Amino acid sequence: MGEKSRSRGWCGWIIVLIVLAVVVAAVVLTIKKKSKHSNEAAPVPGPPGAPVKKYGDALQIALQFFDVQKSGKLVDNKITWRGDSALKDGSEENLDLSKGMYDAGDHMKFGFPLAYTATILSWAILEYGDQMDTVKQLEPAKDKLKWITDYLINAHPSANVLYVQVGDPESDHKCWERPEVMTENRPLTQVNTSSPGTDVAAETAAAMASASLVFKKIDSKYSSTLLTHAKQLFTFADKYRGSYSESIPDVQTYYNSTGYGDELLWAASWLYHATKDQTYLQYVSEQNGKSYAKWGSPTWFSWDNKLAGTQVLLSRIILFDTKGLTDSIQSGLQMYKTTAEAVMCGLLPDSPTATTSRTDNGLIWVSQWNSLQHPVASAFLAALYSDYMLTTRTAHLSCGADSFSPADLRKFARSQADYVLGSNPLGMSFLVGYGDKYPQYVHHRGASIPADAKTGCTDGFKWLTSTKPNPNVAIGGLVGGPFQNETYIDSRNNSMQGEPTTYNSAVIVGLLSSLVTTSSAVQSFY
Repeated sequence: MGEKSRSRGWCGWIIVLIVLAVVVAAVVLTIKKKSKHSNEAAPVPGPPGAPVKKYGDALQIALQFFDVQKSGKLVDNKITWRGDSALKDGSEENLDLSKGMYDAGDHMKFGFPLAYTATILSWAILEYGDQMDTVKQLEPAKDKLKWITDYLINAHPSANVLYVQVGDPESDHKCWERPEVMTENRPLTQVNTSSPGTDVAAETAAAMASASLVFKKIDSKYSSTLLTHAKQLFTFADKYRGSYSESIPDVQTYYNSTGYGDELLWAASWLYHATKDQTYLQYVSEQNGKSYAKWGSPTWFSWDNKLAGTQVLLSRIILFDTKGLTDSIQSGLQMYKTTAEAVMCGLLPDSPTATTSRTDNGLIWVSQWNSLQHPVASAFLAALYSDYMLTTRTAHLSCGADSFSPADLRKFARSQADYVLGSNPLGMSFLVGYGDKYPQYVHHRGASIPADAKTGCTDGFKWLTSTKPNPNVAIGGLVGGPFQNETYIDSRNNSMQGEPTTYNSAVIVGLLSSLVTTSSAVQSFY
């Protein structure tokens, strides 16, 4: 009986030990789940490695849409169905506004989204120029950028005057014709001291400042000209405050601005990078941060709202170099970085604060109009932040009780890019010209009309309603994208889903450039 009791006692202790082992294992697994990586920072990437073919091919295609959209007298034109157009734009004011780019499938030049396009394209070149170069796309990217900045320089003929639109959208949208044969009147719209446009002037300042950095070592005179314009435009935007949507109510139908504080902070941030003048950091931190930055409140990055981009751009300073900055400036910059991290946590699908604004297959989805703008722009920011973390050996990002690595951010960025390129329920690429299956009925006038067709303003509408696929490929265009239920109606009349925009091309170029290969982030743009 004594032997049996001891045996039962040993059995009891074994059971206790097994239970304890299970509990310990569960705790360990929980800790591992909460910490997505070790406390060791990943190694700093070296120079660009071998390119990833699909992203390199997609980048080459995406950049070509800027050629499709070019206005003016074309140089070394590679789009066979395009020709010179809008050569007299600006002539009524003795200005040459023939360059620039058409906004989307129409023939309008809208300054607000076009300036944003230039800013994002500049940012992509500054951060990922070496990666672009591995697939021979750096020089083409600079060419597209300069085509826009040449126009923006001419659109700013004096310190307090900026031309922000060429063409009348109402009359433009009554026509369906090729840009090469336009005969309609193309009036000019400006902002000035009596009709201010802080938002569009500040965005144009950001474009000029960022582009000045791109061309600094290539063409110092041109870079200096851009920076002079950027400073003048920022002063104008800040001194004469008012939304261009209020000064020019007609723009509300197309590119309505919901506020100008974000553009002021965005422009000042770029001017700091272009000048290293700390007064611009005082502007964003001590003077205007509390008023406009919405610290602690994540937002979506777009042509209208620059806050998330500003937060990531200013985080770069905190992560890379705070030498010589006052405690007050650093405190303000830290608030931007904290908010940038909140943006990143919202994007990561496994984060406790992950946004629910997604499709079933993981695409960020915010708006049915041009739905791809937000996921692509968000993925671009995630790739940037991931590279900042890698280069500064920042091991993890805390999201509530969980933590995530730079690799997690990069995985998210890849997921959005892959969805665009065809890893979606439709098995279709939303980047026109990429892959075997992509939209054939893109809402784009020039692409829909044969190059040799003789049409005027209204008789060209037969091509809009034609049941035949577009005779020309709007190569590189990123169409609007899927509905939330992940369907897409490939119809030329479906501008909600099927119209590519120039600013969409800027963010997809930025995202693809970040994924072409891996390299360390540049320490400074200056």
